[in-house]
Amino acid sequence: MATEEHSITTSPTDVKKNGTSAPAKAGLEDVVAGVSEICLLDGKRGILAYRGYDIHDLVKGSFEETAYLLLYGKLPNSSELSAFNAKLVASRKVPEQVLERLKAMPRNIHPMAALRTLLSEAGLYDSQAEDMSREANLEKAIRMIGMMPLLVAYYDASRNGRPFVEPKDSLGHAANFLYLLLGKEQDAAVVKMFDSALILHADHEFNASTFTARCIAATLSDIYSAVTGAIGALKGPLHGGANEQVMRMLLKITEPTKAKEWITDALARKEKIMGFGHRVYRTEDPRATHLRKFSEEMGKRTGEMQWFQMSKTIEEFILQEKKLYSNVDFYSASTYYLMGIPLDLYTPIFAMSRVSGWAAHILEQYAHNRIIRPMAEYTGPVDCKWRPVADRA
Repeated sequence: MATEEHSITTSPTDVKKNGTSAPAKAGLEDVVAGVSEICLLDGKRGILAYRGYDIHDLVKGSFEETAYLLLYGKLPNSSELSAFNAKLVASRKVPEQVLERLKAMPRNIHPMAALRTLLSEAGLYDSQAEDMSREANLEKAIRMIGMMPLLVAYYDASRNGRPFVEPKDSLGHAANFLYLLLGKEQDAAVVKMFDSALILHADHEFNASTFTARCIAATLSDIYSAVTGAIGALKGPLHGGANEQVMRMLLKITEPTKAKEWITDALARKEKIMGFGHRVYRTEDPRATHLRKFSEEMGKRTGEMQWFQMSKTIEEFILQEKKLYSNVDFYSASTYYLMGIPLDLYTPIFAMSRVSGWAAHILEQYAHNRIIRPMAEYTGPVDCKWRPVADRA
């Protein structure tokens, strides 16, 4: 019996002509995927600004001020900041069911896997989870910002057999997290450096995790789903795990006099040196400017200058040999290490900060929504003839 055949009459060239006017770029490099009022990133001049405010100015304030700016589009006055802080403090709690899940989790999983699951489950116990009004989404965003430091600190306590530390209402966002994680209040200078690091990580335009969040939000899925997806994207080592790998590298090198030789050998083996280069910046990452100072200051405070000295030697060598600048991950590694923060918590801390930016982008997507549905440039075979399975070679 004859079978009916259908053929595709277009070729890959036709698809290009009829679909896109230019060839696709790998990783969507330099492709403008949307408009936003949240983050200005000028990679050629090394400028990063949130809603018009340069990060070099924002670090003079607090993370709470920056989070308010991202969510509400303006810096708060005194009364607005006081009310916002009160909401964040009230959000420092985790549903009992989520705490039980946390306690039952394996102790050998990466904390980002734990954070992804716990934040998603927290949405099950939020009475406003499916309320898509802007007011409800703002409240949920604030609750997530307040809750995530507890999820990170409590998972670390659980896996190490330590009791959970109750939050202190008198402490700010950064100070409270360090207290929960380390078990005692930290010096004001250390808290300020950590607070500034949170500000520097709070947003970064259409990076992988933020774009993931916006894609999910564009389907009109809920904000917990969008943030959970963003955490999943940040978990990947090409996005959020670089500072952890930087510190592991420094721990292998052990001392400044070995740094240049170690890096030379690594480059000869064609190993990737983490913490250098960036898809967007063509000059110094403005965030690295501050974190370099923090690394040096923490080295002086602790009497362990070797980590900063190693980092400085590597930075100068890579810039000379590869013309690559250090990025935000490079000096945050030694800064966090000298604060006593476990290496595998570096990326969850990134998420703790970036949730403020994710939420701002999700809210913006909801407000001006059209489902994100790009096209692909087809490069597969064409005009294939279908045959019954018995007739196939």
